[in-house]
Amino acid sequence: MPPSRVVENAKQTSETVLNDASAAVKSATENPKQATSNLLHTPFMRAALPFINGGIAGMTATTVIQPVDMVKVRLQLAGEGVKTGPKPTPITVFRDIVASGKVMDLYTGLSAGILRQAVYTTARLGFFDTFMKRLAVSAEKKGTKIGFKERAGAGLAAGGLAAIVGNPADLALIRMQSDGLKPAAQRANYTSVIDALARISKTEGVARLWAGCYPTVVRAMALNFGQLAFFSEAKNQLKGTSLSSRTQTLTASAVAGFFASFFSLPFDFVKTRLQKQTKAPDGTMPYKGMLDCFTKVAKDEGLLRFYRGFGTYYVRIAPHA
Repeated sequence: MPPSRVVENAKQTSETVLNDASAAVKSATENPKQATSNLLHTPFMRAALPFINGGIAGMTATTVIQPVDMVKVRLQLAGEGVKTGPKPTPITVFRDIVASGKVMDLYTGLSAGILRQAVYTTARLGFFDTFMKRLAVSAEKKGTKIGFKERAGAGLAAGGLAAIVGNPADLALIRMQSDGLKPAAQRANYTSVIDALARISKTEGVARLWAGCYPTVVRAMALNFGQLAFFSEAKNQLKGTSLSSRTQTLTASAVAGFFASFFSLPFDFVKTRLQKQTKAPDGTMPYKGMLDCFTKVAKDEGLLRFYRGFGTYYVRIAPHA
């Protein structure tokens, strides 16, 4: 093709692109609602929206319940290694945090909590929605409907995958929330989640960011099994009732929150203990791993210690549901 023809074709192509862009901008200016609707219904946005909505929902919920999460972590760390140690309540923990500092100390680790939700919740709800859509297509081809087994499987897979990605932010959150329990001279005094991640990586190694990953994954799978599967099932069961759509959602959330708390709290407890621990002067760790932590806590503190703060944990989980 002659060079002149190539230049002419390129010019025509660029003019076409500019004209299309100009027409799109003009259409969006004249009818913004239609433009927004067209954008939201593109294949890319349809696939991305579950992830975007999940992340925004998770970050919003975290901002609201961060003080509850702070109290929950302090409850799990109280009386470590002692069966007849202190028996704190959410009220006493709340009072101690405020008395030793200021009310805003309840929001310690908020940046880590928001980052965790931006990564973890975005991924788990996005994966869950994606898995459910594929299962729905498969069920439709077979002439069947999605059952509880399929919902549970989708919830377990989505939770496990998302937990691996979100573990570093989760570890930073626990470190920031537990830092205030140390003597003043031993505190790290992290200024933000970025500061925490950078300093932990530098002093303990990058691999340490995935400390407690195994119980975190199991906890996420258990939580998703209870939360997403039971929410979906409860919502499905409530469809034929006289309850309004909003009431159905809230009721299903309450049910899902209970089962999510019941199944996941022991693993959340172990996750907190493993992520909080650091090496002693002799280089040893209090716990060697998830099973060792389960065994030592059960022996030294009793089985019921795994469910300490169940009510607080439920209040933390239910808003996320």
